[in-house]
Amino acid sequence: MKRRHFITFAAAWPLVAYAQPLGRMARIGFLGSASATGSAKSVEALRTGLRDLGYVEGMNIVIEFRWAEGKYDRLSELAAELIRLNVDVIVTHGTPGTRTAKQATSAIPIVMAISGDAIATGLVTSLARPEANVTGSTFFITQLNAKRLELVKEVCPHVTRVAALSNPNNPVSKPIIPAMQAAATPLKLEFDVAEAQGPSEFDSAFASMAKRRVDAVVITEDGEFAASFGEIATLAVANKLASIGAQEYAQAGGLIGYGVNLPGLYRRAAYFVDKILKGAKPADLPIEQPTRFEFIINLKTAKTLGLEIAPAMGQKFRCLQCATRGKELAPQLTLVEHAGNTQRGIELLQPSHCLMCLLRPSRHCIACGFDT
Repeated sequence: MKRRHFITFAAAWPLVAYAQPLGRMARIGFLGSASATGSAKSVEALRTGLRDLGYVEGMNIVIEFRWAEGKYDRLSELAAELIRLNVDVIVTHGTPGTRTAKQATSAIPIVMAISGDAIATGLVTSLARPEANVTGSTFFITQLNAKRLELVKEVCPHVTRVAALSNPNNPVSKPIIPAMQAAATPLKLEFDVAEAQGPSEFDSAFASMAKRRVDAVVITEDGEFAASFGEIATLAVANKLASIGAQEYAQAGGLIGYGVNLPGLYRRAAYFVDKILKGAKPADLPIEQPTRFEFIINLKTAKTLGLEIAPAMGQKFRCLQCATRGKELAPQLTLVEHAGNTQRGIELLQPSHCLMCLLRPSRHCIACGFDT
């Protein structure tokens, strides 16, 4: 009999109708902050989305990839290369890449496959009608990481001191850290920050956390972190730290995963690319925020850390949109049969709803004003 390794919760976002492509060769630029290897699943999701819309590489599109390999100072040079290639649209991976592309060109449309809070980081001032040449997807990264503090405390009540693993060179860190500091106080958590710019600094970051007697670590958003989730999870377990990050982090061996479905965002980026190639202006394409959030507990890692996870833990899950109002969810929860720590076999559940704000697919939240 297979062992149960994950508890999973998911809320869903609406599907979209797809259009047909133009009958010409288009050139798409892709500006990645991290590495091709670490972003392989995301890139494949983008390609899948394009194929669903009728775009096939070598037949009617060419994709020019440029990767900074975590060296953000290379982004300007790489963006300039894409501009010289006269691409029709630039797809960006992460906030650093989006910011650099926006600074490099005001003429070529930019699609954010993923961006951490485009308003808080100053990329745009409006989601409904983005100015200049930027559109795509973003998510409320500050609230997301503050929520992770609450979840790690709920799963591990013994935790009293939490650190955020943060890349100081990533602009998303600027709004994240203050939000987490504010969230730590009512939870009676001491809060610290461990900085790392990439894999070469992970060992020293975890050694620093050990010296400061940190009980748990929150893995904040960064391209280099995402490409190294397995390594980070191994270090967290070796240092006996509870840990939480994106949902892919739990799949890679971390204790808890909570966040958006990243491959889903990359697949959705194809929708924006398609619209732009057919003549739409970025300012006429509202920036979208995902309404699907996945909560995963890796039971194998929990056992290694000596933690017991009660199946009823999920009954206190909250609506992210209404979290500050404390609205309770009525989630469906399951233990998922799983043979290992890969994505295969993970069951995504039917959407739950917030009993107070009635947040459901294709509904309007009357408490927080969020349109699903």
